[in-house]
Amino acid sequence: MKAVWTGSIGFGLVNIPIKMYSAVEDSTLDLDMLDKKGLANIKFKRVNENTGKEVSWENIVRGYFVKAKNKYVVLDKVDFEKASPEKTKHIEIAQFVEETEIDSTYFEAPYYLSPDKTGIRAYCLLRDALKKTGKAGVGLFVMHNREHVCIIKVLGDVIVLNRIRFAQEIRSPKDLKIPTTKSKPAEVKMAVNLINQLSSKFDIKKYKDDYTAKLMKIIAAKSKGKAVEYKPMKVVHSNTKDLMEQLKASLSPRKKAS
Repeated sequence: MKAVWTGSIGFGLVNIPIKMYSAVEDSTLDLDMLDKKGLANIKFKRVNENTGKEVSWENIVRGYFVKAKNKYVVLDKVDFEKASPEKTKHIEIAQFVEETEIDSTYFEAPYYLSPDKTGIRAYCLLRDALKKTGKAGVGLFVMHNREHVCIIKVLGDVIVLNRIRFAQEIRSPKDLKIPTTKSKPAEVKMAVNLINQLSSKFDIKKYKDDYTAKLMKIIAAKSKGKAVEYKPMKVVHSNTKDLMEQLKASLSPRKKAS
């Protein structure tokens, strides 16, 4: 596993040198874009807008267009570090909170944190303290030239950093036409019964990426020149608009078994 970020994490005067690793991997198939005629790969080039010529990576820089002066200001690696040198190499836990206080809307990406040899004791200390208190740490750090807010928590024996979104990145639902109609008490009671009937302990292992697996079967079949049977899904609308009837049917043993 290759580290995606190297630095340190600290709380109070305790400093822990760590390496960060992505905790996820994409389960989707790596499909190439091809020319329909001849199935040649489609390649994308970095082209100079003025000359039309391809530009190599070593000659590409990043810049910000200043409208008032009608020109670009070019930034290099040192400029990004100057903006916040401590956050490019260090994550300072600013506070500890209950994990349930953070709405799931803010969660973005998880990473595993592993200690360097000199930080093993401090790493274990933070891990065990988080376990005992049930708390999560909140901090800021810079990765890929962008500042991120994160929470630090424990999963088993591993400290996990979850990158979360800033409040300003979450859109307001005020422009949506959300109904304010109140449900009938009898319907709510029946819906609660249905929820209770379908409730069980959450186990992520029960959920598999079946779509990718089925797509692989189609690819295997087509590679052998075999036809793939396909029955398009038909959306069947209920014969009744009576919510109570739909709820009763959902709760019936026959419906549950199917």
